[in-house]
Amino acid sequence: MRSKHTFRLPPRLAGQLAEYAIRKRVSQALVVETALASFLSPDGSERLEAAIGRRLDRLSRQADRLEHHVEISNEALALFVRFWLTSTPSLPDAAMPAAQAKGRERYEGFVEALGRRMAKGLSLARELAQDVAPQPAADDEGAV
Repeated sequence: MRSKHTFRLPPRLAGQLAEYAIRKRVSQALVVETALASFLSPDGSERLEAAIGRRLDRLSRQADRLEHHVEISNEALALFVRFWLTSTPSLPDAAMPAAQAKGRERYEGFVEALGRRMAKGLSLARELAQDVAPQPAADDEGAV
């Protein structure tokens, strides 16, 4: 048997309750009943703590992946700069303007290629993961 309760809500909260009930296609009484049961539940705080823990774990994994990708990017850039600095000879002053013009042209081409690659969703991290993924040995193909 259900007991009847009458209570007053501030207009803003009443509006939020009505909108939520309409959006979920349930009665306002069911929304209030469920919210009270959840609020008064003895394990409510434990469920909230578990949910927050899961979210923090997910954020931690995302931060770890981000750190890994940044590390790959930094290493790739450092390797390129080291190679470029050791393999590129200095230019005489007379050749500098032509080299700078060619450099600007090549840089614009690089930016365009980068834009196309990013638009396609390609990433160095995915490519590296595919390139360094362990390949099955020839002996393993016939094994059962």
